Amino acid sequence: MTATTETRGAGPRSSGGTRGIPGPAKIDPRDRAQLDESPVSMRRVVALFRPHRRTVAIVTATVVLISVISMASPFLLRAVIDDALPHQNVSLLLWAVGGMLAVTVITSLLGVVQTWLTTAVGQRVMHGLRTDVFRHLQRQSIAFFTRTRSGEVQSRLTNDISGVQSVITSTATSIASNVTTAIATIVAMVALSPRLSLLSLFVIPPAIWMTRRVALLRRDITSTLQRRLADLQSQVEEGLSVSGATLIKTLGAGPATADRFTAISGDLIDLELRSQLAGRWRLATMQIIFAAIPALIYLAAGFPATSGGMTIGTLIAFTTLQAGIFRPLMGLLNVGAQWVTSMALFSRIFGYLDLPVDVAPPAHPVAVDPDRMRGDVRFESVRFSYEPDAAEPRFAVDDVTLEVPAGTTLALVGETGSGKSTLAGLLSRLHDPSSGRVTIDGIDLRDLAPEDLARIVGVVSQDTYLVHASILDNLLLAAPEAGEPELWQALEAAQVSELVTGLPDQLDTLVGARGHRFSGGEKQRLAIARTLLRNPRVLILDEATSALDNETERELQTAIDRLMAGRTTLTIAHRLSTIRAAEQIAVLGEGHVVELGHHDELMVQAGRYARLSAARSEPSALTAA
Repeated sequence: MTATTETRGAGPRSSGGTRGIPGPAKIDPRDRAQLDESPVSMRRVVALFRPHRRTVAIVTATVVLISVISMASPFLLRAVIDDALPHQNVSLLLWAVGGMLAVTVITSLLGVVQTWLTTAVGQRVMHGLRTDVFRHLQRQSIAFFTRTRSGEVQSRLTNDISGVQSVITSTATSIASNVTTAIATIVAMVALSPRLSLLSLFVIPPAIWMTRRVALLRRDITSTLQRRLADLQSQVEEGLSVSGATLIKTLGAGPATADRFTAISGDLIDLELRSQLAGRWRLATMQIIFAAIPALIYLAAGFPATSGGMTIGTLIAFTTLQAGIFRPLMGLLNVGAQWVTSMALFSRIFGYLDLPVDVAPPAHPVAVDPDRMRGDVRFESVRFSYEPDAAEPRFAVDDVTLEVPAGTTLALVGETGSGKSTLAGLLSRLHDPSSGRVTIDGIDLRDLAPEDLARIVGVVSQDTYLVHASILDNLLLAAPEAGEPELWQALEAAQVSELVTGLPDQLDTLVGARGHRFSGGEKQRLAIARTLLRNPRVLILDEATSALDNETERELQTAIDRLMAGRTTLTIAHRLSTIRAAEQIAVLGEGHVVELGHHDELMVQAGRYARLSAARSEPSALTAA
């Protein structure tokens, strides 16, 4: 399944017609290409609706019943005009008028029931798909999110899955409704006047053909218009978001961005004018045809040879039916395009559901008590490549064997790309080794339930992420059951309690999008407090203090030292002063462990570690991998 690269709305598309008649749905080439690439099994689609088959059957019966009952109105109208009014038959008039009112009431009530049932089924199917896709994507490895645009994922979860509602309310129900209405209308027309029905066979097809021609012309322009509207929306999102506005201001790109926005907005003027003016002569011709159809019927009814003794009531009833037959016929002509669009929706959704899980949870996880784990960590002949399927994969970590006894600290040092952060990711199981294994207390991480591993291993990374919620909500992500005293204790340990206390709303303060309300150092301290609440046995500090100034770092390091006591800690830092006290320091180079020992040993060896230490005034030499 190849991911699509364009975020767009989904669902059956239509263009405006004439006099309320829907225009034809043109097959989108992208939908056709999607189905050619990833065909959809109808059995799989039907399986989604199988739990609701009884409701679907009721909906279908309701649609048919509405169409059949609606056909009674023209016959009742004929009775009023031909019999009740001329003969002053009050009883018949009351029955006919009452019947017409009853038809309206019954069809309206049945329409409400139909809408309720179809919406309920559609929402339940959408809910199932939405939650299934969300849960499945949560199981994907970090590699999936690095190669996939976030906008594309959001489009699958919102636009594509929301389009499933249209499959129920539009595609499926329109087939039943239009078929039933068209057949019932034709039968009623023939019953009223076979001769005029024959005349309609010659007049209706060209009218439908002309309607489609005009709508297709407009559709091409409308498609371009929609794409330019999407471009305009993207400009707004990218230029007026926090990150986008900051980037534009710092680059001085405001005038250029405004010019692009102005150009797109100008294009919309031209496209809208073309859309409104497209096919005006066709529209004029079509209006003449629509006016000519009842005129021809009236003319035919006026000649004895063609009228067949037609009454005025029959004539009015017939023209009413004839005017209403265009909508179901046009709807039936749209079924093919709507079907392709609907199947393309399912193809894109199933494409995500069928994605293999690189880091899969164990089928039968080892039962452990995270609070009783000692925290012995071992990397046993570990190899890992970000391109496992390449002909000659490059290993970010290559044959690494390390042992970190419980309660000790292993510091990782090396240039950019040496594999430090990759090793940390393997310990938190963001990736699985290509070969070898990573264990805690002798248990392979692949045999631990994800929720247990998350309680055992805590991570504070360089890339701090806070959700757009309150400080309280961000902290409770780590420990939903934590009480306020525990929250303040964690904030104090992370040297951020004084900051939070000084805020007007304290714990209820919104952090803003990605935590933009706070500085980089404040965000990292909040993230550290969040990790402390989990009380992990194994701690990963991946450049955890990189955004802090020297004084704040020293203050926080004291709290971290107290936290690290009794815990197994893997730390990555570009400042060697923060890792000198580590029991072990592993120096990495091109994915290999090239030196291993504590600070004094490595300095005596006068190797790579000593050279890095000498170059400690150049932070770029020790940035994270």
